[in-house]
Amino acid sequence: MPNRGPHILVVDDEPEVRALLRKYLEREGYQVLEAKDGAEMRACIDRHAISLITLDLTLGGEDGLDLAREIRARQNIPIVMITGKGDTIDRVVGLELGADDYIAKPFQLREVLARVRAVLRRYGAGEAQAAQPAAAPPAHERYAFAGMTLDVTGRELSGPGGRPVELTTAEFNLLEIFVRRPHRVLSRDNIMDLLKGHEWSPVDRSIDALVGRLRKKIEPDSERAQLIKTVRGVGYVLSADVRRL
Repeated sequence: MPNRGPHILVVDDEPEVRALLRKYLEREGYQVLEAKDGAEMRACIDRHAISLITLDLTLGGEDGLDLAREIRARQNIPIVMITGKGDTIDRVVGLELGADDYIAKPFQLREVLARVRAVLRRYGAGEAQAAQPAAAPPAHERYAFAGMTLDVTGRELSGPGGRPVELTTAEFNLLEIFVRRPHRVLSRDNIMDLLKGHEWSPVDRSIDALVGRLRKKIEPDSERAQLIKTVRGVGYVLSADVRRL
């Protein structure tokens, strides 16, 4: 019987890596497509409903970071970066561009599977979508703050006037952490612990990059942040009052 799980697109210029990931993920019930470069990646995205992309940062003459930026500009497909580049700057830039997770080569297949499953769950595209008996929809958990509404259940953020604000999974999860803890100073270690499913390093600045990216989407002036304030030497705090709707 053919697999009917979510579509995973493996983008890597090494045939052996693509074959390894495809065989393993298909065995776990996913539909897997392969692309060796940006052209094949674009063709797959145009022809198929892709649930998640694993993306290598070094694709011959192409820059995987540029492709990640292009993916994010086109649509909100989750991205797990799998690469041989382990430099801190690559990790930070990857997260700034909207990657949902980052795994360095050499990797273990079980780790890749765990990361893929975690990201798909956060996007609501994982195994939980399998057919189940109809049930009453759960009451939405919603919060209002600073003229915005965060729908935790629906995974949506509405700005002033009800306009939708597009957030990546990592950005949404970070905002949810702050909204649930208004006026509470959170250290970077606190945030790392609460943001499950990411490979954080104590020496990188990934949290700062993620906060900066979120600020650009919800602050009127991200250079003079008023909602998510920096507490020098400690971490960050959501200064807005929050109420449950």
